[in-house]
Amino acid sequence: MKTILSILMLAFFIPAVSQNIRLNAYSGYVFDDKVDSYFDANNYYNGKIKGGYQWGVGLEYLASPQYGIEISYLLQSTTAPTTYLQSGQLGGVKTSNFDMKLNWIMLGGNRYMKKPGGKAEMFGGLMAGAVIVDFHNPDNGNDNSATKFAWGLKGGVNIWASPKVAFKLQAQLMSAVQAVGGGLYFGTGGAGAGLTSYSSMLQFGLGGGLCFALGGATTKPK
Repeated sequence: MKTILSILMLAFFIPAVSQNIRLNAYSGYVFDDKVDSYFDANNYYNGKIKGGYQWGVGLEYLASPQYGIEISYLLQSTTAPTTYLQSGQLGGVKTSNFDMKLNWIMLGGNRYMKKPGGKAEMFGGLMAGAVIVDFHNPDNGNDNSATKFAWGLKGGVNIWASPKVAFKLQAQLMSAVQAVGGGLYFGTGGAGAGLTSYSSMLQFGLGGGLCFALGGATTKPK
């Protein structure tokens, strides 16, 4: 965690001396997402990534009053109750409640729209990067992790309470292709190696946060 935050700070240290830099603090709720894979009647799993609290930070460089480039880190700790069956599995169908952490490391672009003299600043953005998925199986003590390609989009509004500080409201959609799988759930030495197929993940969230103008006050659009 400390290493990730250090990278975020160093990535923007030099331009922060003379350019317009923003520090974004994120806080919100992510909703449940279903994951499943059905290989055949003897090899399948279905479960749910439970919703919960997500927080994060982002450092953004404003290339112009209308466009920003941001690197961000988001974290969610949750559980994934899952029912599964594998060929040769003793005891038949099983249900486990796996511990799960999602670490999103994203790079994206933001587009801003603000009326001259107004306090409300609308924005929308696209993101791409990676998600590190960490799993713990409480039934056998196994831990496993995987790093997958991720993308996202967001939209909302910054409400500037002063030239340096704004309250942020936003909605976002985050996705990782082929991110959650049987091999990741069960781990080596667990239920077996018969089911290794993967399921994509799609998470919708609502939240807000704070925006701090570090390299200067908010700029006025042309």
